[in-house]
Amino acid sequence: MIFNISLSAVNYKKREEIIKVRKMRQSKTPLFDAVKKYVESDVIPFHVPGHKKGAGLREFREYIGERALEMDANGMEELDFANNPTSVIYEAEKLLAQAFAAQSAYFLVNGTTAGVQAMIMSACEPGDKIIIPRNAHRSTIGGIILSGLIPVYLQPKIDDRLGIAMGITEESLKNAIKENPHAKAVFLNNPTYYGVASDLKSLVRIAHRHEMAVLVDEAHGAHMCFHDEFPLTAMEVGADMSAVSLHKTAGSMTQSSALLSRGSMVSPEKIKEVLNLTYTTSASYLLMSSLDVARKQLATEGSDLLENALSLARMARYEINKIEGLYAFGKELIGMPGVYDFDETKLGINVSRLGYTGYEVEAKLRKEYNIQIELSDMCNILAVISIGDSEKNVISLINALKHMASKSEIHEYKSAPIVLQNPKMIVSPRDAFYSPKKKVPLEKSIGEISGEMVMAYPPGIPVICMGERITQEIVDYINVLKDQKCQMQGTADPFINHIMVLGFD
Repeated sequence: MIFNISLSAVNYKKREEIIKVRKMRQSKTPLFDAVKKYVESDVIPFHVPGHKKGAGLREFREYIGERALEMDANGMEELDFANNPTSVIYEAEKLLAQAFAAQSAYFLVNGTTAGVQAMIMSACEPGDKIIIPRNAHRSTIGGIILSGLIPVYLQPKIDDRLGIAMGITEESLKNAIKENPHAKAVFLNNPTYYGVASDLKSLVRIAHRHEMAVLVDEAHGAHMCFHDEFPLTAMEVGADMSAVSLHKTAGSMTQSSALLSRGSMVSPEKIKEVLNLTYTTSASYLLMSSLDVARKQLATEGSDLLENALSLARMARYEINKIEGLYAFGKELIGMPGVYDFDETKLGINVSRLGYTGYEVEAKLRKEYNIQIELSDMCNILAVISIGDSEKNVISLINALKHMASKSEIHEYKSAPIVLQNPKMIVSPRDAFYSPKKKVPLEKSIGEISGEMVMAYPPGIPVICMGERITQEIVDYINVLKDQKCQMQGTADPFINHIMVLGFD
């Protein structure tokens, strides 16, 4: 039974009370228990998958072990069916909704990308406008193409020193709504990849006053409602839908996420209808079981686990900020335009005074110190501190950075490269997607209309989207990213020497 909590009244003080209630009812793992029972019953399988408990994939089984392959089952009565759950998956999803203060929850096995696109397609119809921040993930553009929407971009505040996008201000959203009063929905990030949280509660209030649904990408915030020193979440402040990557920060397996909803602005029936368009009929029981267990762990132990993660992140910031040439940014950013709160487990480190780009530091950490970070950009690297980290590993990162800095000449600070403003959209993303295209050299594409997205990944934020005019500044910026060996995605040419533009050969 869903907790009878007035979510609109939730605040930081009430979160502690909610956490206590969760622990009373969250110790069950109905789906995981059913999968274990299935494995232990030693059923003779004449159903897919064809490896039949690993017997048909011997080399792989020898490396990962038998148990994971025994759990790789298919939908059946005792395991329920992900597309239309009525028993153990249904129960597990109800527990997930309760844990995250939502009214409904849906397991996702195609990452938060599937959730982002389902939110957009559930809340909007072809031709509608949707207000989104320019630093939204590429999956948002995919959802816009699939649903035939017209994006209205919000330019987030930019920190010139760090060279990264911050959050969205109330003023920018009010202006966008004033200019687009018939927009159907507002799409927001909470938090950004770098840990920045906007004043989500105020933004939700503004959007709802204008009868616009609020959809929130919480790919990097699945852990936040389980400890009271994190930013408030979408469900806590009354947003209509959110997509959360439990695999990123909450302990489940890669590719496993969840879609959450509350309120009546977007009906559960519509959400389920949309999910059934794209949802696999062969959802992985390994992934879904990991969601079931990760939810239980967060609900019953999350506060303690996250307290440890916060302690590690704070220790790392303190020690790194004693290293000359490095700046580990954190809660001191609060109060700057677009920064209402900050997730301290996102350990962003500005490395520009070492004379390296973030891309170069990422490569050096991996090649010379056997450390892999989450992402890098022109000026920064980002390490994610989670419930799975140890003090030993965090100290290894600190020591590697100390050693690297000791061998580096400290430089004067230089302004970060200019972050591009919104390119001009000439045709809608969907029309651009279906238009005839031709391939041209990147250097000769200036003035053309882009027929594909170009983005650095991670974080997966487009430099230019389909249907936008290519400018000299965009070409110059892409070349800078290429020179820095940044991982670029979205184009037919993996090296981006050529780009697809609208037109006929």
